[in-house]
Amino acid sequence: QVQLVESGGDLVQPGGSLRLSCEASDHTFNAFAYAWGWFRRAPGKKREGVAIISSPDGHTNYADSVKGRFTISRDDAKDTVYLQMNFLTPEDTAVYYCAADRSFPLMGNVFYGANLSLDHWGQGTQVTVSS
Repeated sequence: QVQLVESGGDLVQPGGSLRLSCEASDHTFNAFAYAWGWFRRAPGKKREGVAIISSPDGHTNYADSVKGRFTISRDDAKDTVYLQMNFLTPEDTAVYYCAADRSFPLMGNVFYGANLSLDHWGQGTQVTVSS
C-alpha cells in the first residue's frame, strides 16, 4: 500500500511562508496518473479543501480563502506535490493533509465537501501561525 508522507509543517509568524511537501513512499506509484489535493482541518472545524491539481494538464482549483497566497504544484518525476503558502494568517492554522486519486472529478467533489473516499491520504502535518 502506497503511503503519502507530508512534511514542512511548522510554527510560523503571521505574514510568513511555508512550503509543504507530500511524497509517495513507493516510487512505482506513477504519480502522473493521479490528481492531487491539499486539505486542512482546524481545531473544532470540519475538513476544508485547500487546493487541487489535475493530471496531466495541471489544472488547479483553490479555496477562496487561499487564492493569491497559496500555490499547489507537482513534480511527477519525484512523486511529490507541494503547497507553497505565503502571507500566512492565524486562520491558516490547521493540520494539512495531502491526497491522491486517479479521478480529478472525484477529487473535485471531495474538495467541495463531498464525503467520498479517495485512493490515498497522508497522515497530516501541523501548521501553526502565531506570533
